[in-house]
Amino acid sequence: MSATIVLGAQWGDEGKGKLVDILSRSSSLCCRAQGGNNAGHTIVADGITYDFHILPSGLLNPSCINLIGAGCVVHVPSLFAELKSLQDKGLDTTGRIFVADRAHVVFDLHQLVDGLEEGELGGKAVGTTKKGIGPAYACKASRSGVRMGELADEKVFARKLRSMAEGYRKRYGDRLVYDVEEEIERLKTYLPALLPLLLDPLPLLSKYTSNPHTPLLIEGANALMLDLDWGTYPYVTSSSTGLGGIFTGLALSPLSISSIIGVVKSYTTRVGAGPFPTESSAPDAGAKLQRIGREWGVTTGRQRRCGWLDLVVLRHSCRVNHYTSLCLTKLDVLDSFPEIHVATAYELDGQLLDNESSYLADLDQLQRVKVVYEVLPGWEQETTGCTSWDDLPSRAREYVEMVEKAVGVRVGWVGTGPGRESIIVR
Repeated sequence: MSATIVLGAQWGDEGKGKLVDILSRSSSLCCRAQGGNNAGHTIVADGITYDFHILPSGLLNPSCINLIGAGCVVHVPSLFAELKSLQDKGLDTTGRIFVADRAHVVFDLHQLVDGLEEGELGGKAVGTTKKGIGPAYACKASRSGVRMGELADEKVFARKLRSMAEGYRKRYGDRLVYDVEEEIERLKTYLPALLPLLLDPLPLLSKYTSNPHTPLLIEGANALMLDLDWGTYPYVTSSSTGLGGIFTGLALSPLSISSIIGVVKSYTTRVGAGPFPTESSAPDAGAKLQRIGREWGVTTGRQRRCGWLDLVVLRHSCRVNHYTSLCLTKLDVLDSFPEIHVATAYELDGQLLDNESSYLADLDQLQRVKVVYEVLPGWEQETTGCTSWDDLPSRAREYVEMVEKAVGVRVGWVGTGPGRESIIVR
């Protein structure tokens, strides 16, 4: 078995789904290891736009089996709404999507609590999607959560949900407007369709990993800079979005990994609050990138914050996730810029920071950094839809090669547009 892992290298929304869609055509099994429906990406295939959140993108390949792993958290109504959306567009998912029985349930209760927690933080709110992901993982860590497999026993999950609701009611009082019995009854209506999807993931994984000729694809959610340990904490998600989360969420052998692909946008974006040095230092460029790149979130509809490519972020990401290659996406968005700025280093209090160090963990320090840029000439030619390396303008090729040299990792794919065919394989 040969396993390929695809991970986001920045703050998310890099275009992982498009690469997964391409790679899944030759994969037998595609897995999500962590996260919930707070993730989101769009794939345009045969003129049809598909939005994915909790479901693996491998569903676009009719011969690919798909697994939502044990490290994920699942909001059941949203799972079925997403399945229906795909089916309404002609995609047959029958018998090709399964959910680990050890994955945890995101209840409507968690989503309400998510909003209450954000409200309490006021001006220091994280900017979550309010999908209930943080509270669900908090319940998992405090051992009060409900696993997907427990939904098969109505008495067990109802008892645990009532207990959870009582605990939150003591915390929030009348601010928590919630009917626990209504949610219990609503969940029961999903069980006939849900229970056939639940399974012990290890036998399924063993079936595919025992065959050395069976390609396996793992789709990371969110991105490294949103990792609970290695991201810009506390402005992060609530799961391990880096390489480590893949192994814990799927019980995958490290010996089975053939490649780790980091997906990086040709510039930088993030959704929600938190530090973003190349945004604050180049607001005019950020506004133009946002407009040309059509940067708004698939999950929330919020506009994404935009800035120049940050090699300090990318170096940190490469060190943590150990990429064997990179996929550089949305190169075409830079086509009209006469000059392109790239962040190569940070200065803090007049001192140039060592590029060999980790990304700053102290957010107060991070807010004070001055970004050091290298200015490159733009190519000012259209690259949209290019499918050959030689078709790119020379300055566009130089930009890609500059990224490779700066981080020491080869760029194996270059995205040149939203369509699944708009990509260069090197």
